[in-house]
Amino acid sequence: MKIFLIGAGQVGTTIVEALHEEHELTVLDNEMTRLQAISGRFDVATFEGDGTSRKDLAAAGVASADLIIACTSRDEVNLVAGMFARSETAGATTVIRTSNVEYVELWRGGQLDVDFVVSSELETAYAISRIIGVPAARQTDVFADGEVQVGEFDAEEGASPDVIGVPLRDATIPADSKVAAIIRDTETVLPGGDDVIRIGDRIVVIGSPTAAKTWSSLLWPEGGAVRDVVIFGAGRVGSAIARVLLDQGIRVRMVEASREQARRAAESLPEARVFNATGFDPDFLERERIGQSQAGIFAMRDDAKNQYAASIAQVHGIPFTIAIAHEAMSVAAFEQAGIDVSVNPRAVTAEEIVRFAHDPRMQQVAMLEGNRYEVLDVTTRESSRYIGMAFRDMPVHGSLIGAIVRNGHALFPHGDDVLQAGDRVIIFTEAANAPWVVEAL
Repeated sequence: MKIFLIGAGQVGTTIVEALHEEHELTVLDNEMTRLQAISGRFDVATFEGDGTSRKDLAAAGVASADLIIACTSRDEVNLVAGMFARSETAGATTVIRTSNVEYVELWRGGQLDVDFVVSSELETAYAISRIIGVPAARQTDVFADGEVQVGEFDAEEGASPDVIGVPLRDATIPADSKVAAIIRDTETVLPGGDDVIRIGDRIVVIGSPTAAKTWSSLLWPEGGAVRDVVIFGAGRVGSAIARVLLDQGIRVRMVEASREQARRAAESLPEARVFNATGFDPDFLERERIGQSQAGIFAMRDDAKNQYAASIAQVHGIPFTIAIAHEAMSVAAFEQAGIDVSVNPRAVTAEEIVRFAHDPRMQQVAMLEGNRYEVLDVTTRESSRYIGMAFRDMPVHGSLIGAIVRNGHALFPHGDDVLQAGDRVIIFTEAANAPWVVEAL
């Protein structure tokens, strides 16, 4: 597939990293330093130009593209670039990134001349809502219309002996789930019955939503269901998170330093309680009993403020912290600082966009561990050589099928089960093997 990418920032670079081996990419940006950074790492064509210029788009070869992705940091540039690029091609799919939910609403109403709109705000809010539902998970994704949930967990001190330190065949594994991988330092194990989960391991679990919650309870017994959160920051991202959580029946309090921003949030989210405060004042935190919240979400625009506010909130008693990491390098810093989970809006946006470039049989993809691994949702074709084969006889090749969806219902296969044509396969794989896995199925 020929992919034309407008924007070589963090989102664009993540997309290139995920797609450059399988597709022919051209990247357009108006900053040569960004293009040089990408061309120095990946074998892709680059073009210095303006995405809102028909002349530059034509000169860069947009007319031959099969997929056009506009993912700069400026919504208006993406919108104009997407529409201009669409007008220069015949039948290309056009995807634009936005940080404004209003553009998504316009697109849903048929008022934007592009094929798909991906909102950084909404993708971030959905990612956090999934984490809130499974609080022990570092990352979680929902597949197959909610039938299957994938969770990435750390096995830490205090985890249940039912699953720690015993062979998996003897462990009390939640029904309707499979341990897809054990990540131990630099080694990744696709586990069998003799393998053991140890303290310090990171595990990937594929199971039903109920099983994911059970795993969360086993690995973090003191966690429990989160029904009360406080969000620091009431800007676009914080407000989007609040709206999604309120829709789930979760109590939301918001802390916002800007009086005007706090007023707007209070007007647009009447079910939330909004405070005009910095969130750094110990008297305020004590007076409003912020520390009694089950979770704190730190969604301010400044990563340093998010880290500082999370540290103070932990001192005051908040047991579970989630911080927005606007810069990729902040993810590691947050982890070192003791923040439980970090979410990078650009990374979750790139993950959503990447799926448009995959095989039409691919309905979803999740990227784990900095895109070292992927979880794929692929529909098997009748010509696949694995049709009719028992799962125990399938070659591993760095991949493991964690679930199949058949006739609208999720199944978590055992060794005697047989793959059928038309099954939707939820499979964990090393990212480098993803093209081979899709082709094989």
